[in-house]
Amino acid sequence: MMRRQIWIVEDDEDIREIVLYALRTADFETVGFESGDTFFAALESKGASAPDLIILDIMLPKEDGLAILKKLRQNPHYQTLPVMMLTAKGSEHDKVKGLDLGADDYLTKPFGVMELISRMNALLRRSNFSPNTQQDLNYQNIQMNHTRRTVTVDEMAITLTFKEYELLHYLLVNADIVLTRDKILETVWGYDYEGESRTLDMHIKSLRQKLGTAGSHIKTIRNVGYKLGE
Repeated sequence: MMRRQIWIVEDDEDIREIVLYALRTADFETVGFESGDTFFAALESKGASAPDLIILDIMLPKEDGLAILKKLRQNPHYQTLPVMMLTAKGSEHDKVKGLDLGADDYLTKPFGVMELISRMNALLRRSNFSPNTQQDLNYQNIQMNHTRRTVTVDEMAITLTFKEYELLHYLLVNADIVLTRDKILETVWGYDYEGESRTLDMHIKSLRQKLGTAGSHIKTIRNVGYKLGE
């Protein structure tokens, strides 16, 4: 079985080396970069295969992590590539902006390597989908082909990030059912996200915007959660 490949972009050499060592010990293939320049050079080099997941620090020299994330999401080849952001303690603005740009998760420094690996594994599990799952899911003018991982609204293709897609898929599977915040976070994010409900809110906001008029199908259930339905 091929080992999953993780790339980390982190200019702090000590943090980068600690993470690389921990991931290699956990049987991942890893590559480290100190800047966006070296990262994109490797990503675009001839014959270089895309990693399975990227760990991306926000505070980087020259080009920061948010700018790098924006470039990734603008490239059709990397729009669903799982990205975990590393943020400074208390930088709420950076967290929200990162999620709005399409980050799938974030971790605040300082962090434990076991938590990092746990969150990575949750993202990687959700980046794979079974061919036996229901191929087509529809709700009014929203159509999803789960095998192809495509979403259309009124037959117009909609581009979603990895996490936005997973969130919409969960809502479609449970159409007309009220889903609590905790249940959505547990199922879509894969671990206890207590105190991080802003993460869900930002993804719901972004998903509604991308769905256009169909975004109104996603209803907020006050003090409970969300549902897809009337």
